[in-house]
Amino acid sequence: MMKRSMMTMAGAVLVASLTAGCANMGEREKGTAAGAGIGALGGAVLSSATGGKAGTGAVVGGALGAVVGNIWSKRQEDRRVALEQATKGTGVDVSRTADDRLKVNIPSDVSFDFGSASIRPAMRTVLDPFAASLHGDANANTRVEIVGHTDSTGSESVNNALSVERAHSVRDYLLAQGVPAPRVTSTGKGEREPVADNTSDAGRARNRRVEIFLREPAN
Repeated sequence: MMKRSMMTMAGAVLVASLTAGCANMGEREKGTAAGAGIGALGGAVLSSATGGKAGTGAVVGGALGAVVGNIWSKRQEDRRVALEQATKGTGVDVSRTADDRLKVNIPSDVSFDFGSASIRPAMRTVLDPFAASLHGDANANTRVEIVGHTDSTGSESVNNALSVERAHSVRDYLLAQGVPAPRVTSTGKGEREPVADNTSDAGRARNRRVEIFLREPAN
């Protein structure tokens, strides 16, 4: 009972300190700190319920939440608006994700020909302004993740390889435009993460896509 009480108190202290810290932050940082406080409080509650090591881990997880996460800054919002305007009418979707990343979803009719990993000219109109938005970026911690996807046509092994090649093609193009290599990662998910039904032409077309994520780590 003593250990349980102490853990609950530790969680409460952490929440209180984070809440006080929020008062001295700008609006863009508050969301990250508030999420960390909620995580810490959840850890304290779990500790009280389980009374064991799981509770300790939960509180530690709450503390780590204070240093892990992304920031949606004015710079990110400006990028979103600029890219949305630059790609208007192309079918490219530019959005803010729930975890405060900038997401650029590039459909197959803009990105690559069927079965090919060579970037189409239309895709350059998306990648060029994206790369330009990173030039002179004051936040050297900004990270870019490129993810390639396919539909379910063909074998899984072929689709996996093709999705990786397409992601690498986008990565190489961005590097050629001056985006620093250490800030860019690329991967392929093949047919494993569909966003539509693969039984229709329209659905398969939606699944053949490249997604680019841009995030500003909170710390």
